[in-house]
Amino acid sequence: MVPQRAFLTKGVGRHREKLTSFEMALRNAAIADYNIVRVSSIFPPGCRLITRAEGLGRLTPGQIVYVVLSENATNEPHRLIAASIGVAIPKDPANFGYLSEHHSFGEKGVKAGDYAEDLAASMLATILGVEFDPDWSYDARKEIWKISDQIVRTTNTTQTAIGDKSGLWTTVVAAAVFAPEDTDTHDEGNT
Repeated sequence: MVPQRAFLTKGVGRHREKLTSFEMALRNAAIADYNIVRVSSIFPPGCRLITRAEGLGRLTPGQIVYVVLSENATNEPHRLIAASIGVAIPKDPANFGYLSEHHSFGEKGVKAGDYAEDLAASMLATILGVEFDPDWSYDARKEIWKISDQIVRTTNTTQTAIGDKSGLWTTVVAAAVFAPEDTDTHDEGNT
């Protein structure tokens, strides 16, 4: 099974119980109705990003769904948390890309998202043989990748939240969800 479609989603949840806070974040991300199986960070060859709405339309409650998931949680009042998924897709669809998970404390969404995106692009650049200095800024490396003409797209989805002022658990999730090709599972020969 090599997924051909993926979508990005994110969510935040708050509750006095940590596990329930996580469940609420999954609900907010619209993926709580599925049996989530965490997978590693390869964006399959030929796979394409679709909208969240299209992806969710391909899923059925209770279905086993493969997900690259980033999560973070705190019960510390006013603490900033982030969860981010970075995506790097190669120009050649026969090659695989990368998904990265990043979670942090004290980072605003743009910084956490840029970091996750940079992480995915750096991993992809190393297998494509794109030379770059890892000590350069993300913006400088991004220009090298554009010039190299081998990485066609980078993006991220990031969820941030500030810890609940009364100490409830606050959880953030970001996910890349692999969706099946179609939802038609009926065999036309059987009625």
